[in-house]
Amino acid sequence: MGIARALAQRPKVILADEPVASLDPKTSRKVLNYLRQASREDGITVICNLHQVDYAREFAQRVIGVAGGRVVFEGRPDELTDEVLQRIYPGGLEPDPGEPKEDAAVAAVHAPALPPVQQLALEQP
Repeated sequence: MGIARALAQRPKVILADEPVASLDPKTSRKVLNYLRQASREDGITVICNLHQVDYAREFAQRVIGVAGGRVVFEGRPDELTDEVLQRIYPGGLEPDPGEPKEDAAVAAVHAPALPPVQQLALEQP
């Protein structure tokens, strides 16, 4: 729905922050195909933040890899070698087997509660 709203504005650029992060593979490919189609047919530049390397290889024309706040790779998807991926993901792509596997929903349930709002004031300019 967010992509449809963005396209309704006839943008020149779409910034898509992890647009397929919580989607199944079939739906992810549909969304990325739709973004690619919008880019090609409507001349919209799509800048997409992805952590799924396979999708970057399949859908991107250009990849920028960032690690530790620095650009460590810039190039074509076919240049994403194992060596390059090691620079982008120094700890590796697989989760550490010693780390507990906790998803965002579980983390949110166990997160400390925020203090209650004591007073809410709206100021008029």
